[in-house]
Amino acid sequence: MRETVFALQQSFLNCLALQHLLAFKAVWRRWRSCPFPESAGLSSRGRLGMNLKQLSQLLGISQTTISRALNGYPEVNAETRRKIIEAARQNGYRPNAAAQRLATGKVGSIGLVMPTGAEHQSDVHFGEFLNGLGEVSARNGFHLVIMPTDPRDEDEALQDLAANGTVDGIYLAYMKKNDRRIAMMKSLSIPFMVHGRSWGIEPDYPFLDVDNEGAFHDAASLLLQLGHENIALINGPEGYDFTFRRYRGVEAALAAQGHSLDPDKVSHSVMTDEAGFLMMERLLDQPQQPTAVLCASTALALGAIRSLNQRGLRPGRDISLIAHDDVLPLLKPVNFSVPLTTTRSSLRAAGMRVAERLIAQIKTGQNEPFHELWKAELVVRASTGPAPR
Repeated sequence: MRETVFALQQSFLNCLALQHLLAFKAVWRRWRSCPFPESAGLSSRGRLGMNLKQLSQLLGISQTTISRALNGYPEVNAETRRKIIEAARQNGYRPNAAAQRLATGKVGSIGLVMPTGAEHQSDVHFGEFLNGLGEVSARNGFHLVIMPTDPRDEDEALQDLAANGTVDGIYLAYMKKNDRRIAMMKSLSIPFMVHGRSWGIEPDYPFLDVDNEGAFHDAASLLLQLGHENIALINGPEGYDFTFRRYRGVEAALAAQGHSLDPDKVSHSVMTDEAGFLMMERLLDQPQQPTAVLCASTALALGAIRSLNQRGLRPGRDISLIAHDDVLPLLKPVNFSVPLTTTRSSLRAAGMRVAERLIAQIKTGQNEPFHELWKAELVVRASTGPAPR
């Protein structure tokens, strides 16, 4: 049975290795095939349609009103916008990109710098976020401009992206503690949006984040209620804000019950199956094995369970396991050999929301430091159980 589970998990992992590439392809397909959206001016395809002047004459509406309706400006009422969009779709109207840029001062693009390097390899989490970001961008007539760069050159890449006029706004990711990029972005005259937060910096910037500290506090509290005291944490890469906050959440929950988090039971790594396997192997080789393990992602949990299977240990019976679930479509917690207890928050939904807020900033010109903190849902399944006696 364990050999069958192992084979299935390996097959599953092969699918995961392709997900990052497929995410980019999926976004590209949406750009190529997206119908005329309800909030912005993507045109119908396939035939040469009328121009703006002809559409204006047909509807008896000014060219300015038509342009503003198709570009999502809020002052055009809903009924007029609906009428214009429907007529544009039916008559194959396609806005002239150069004229649109001159009229609005916007290029219709969102920019992001994508760090490259060993710690970002096969990053299925970024791919899933990008899917959500791309879906909303396409729906609103925006393209994504992606600039791969070495993390050491990221500041310069962001400055270039903001200065060269190819994007209307920038999205920041992979936030670290005391992240210097926030101060730099605030000094530039371009809308920006942060996915995550930066510990140690005044939160006077627009962000969307998951309550990572609260999520892992809740997860550790559940394990304590089940009688576990010897708890381990397989965390994401060290130095990132989300991994720091998850550590704090576990540490606080244990301290509230008079316990502490043993440094030997904490590890940091890239969030892959192989890393999860190696970290769990290290934990199981210790003289005093943990009775429960928290994983920063379901990808790490996949490897951790492979390690348990090879040693004949069953999650929920011999050792409890909880992971953070980013709602990756190819890695569903209910499909694990033992259904996985998780803290759940969708990366795709986060990508969609970041795009919505950044595009709204671009269209309205309002750059208020609006904060949005999502609470992760604790979903209890069979991978958690009472501490072994």
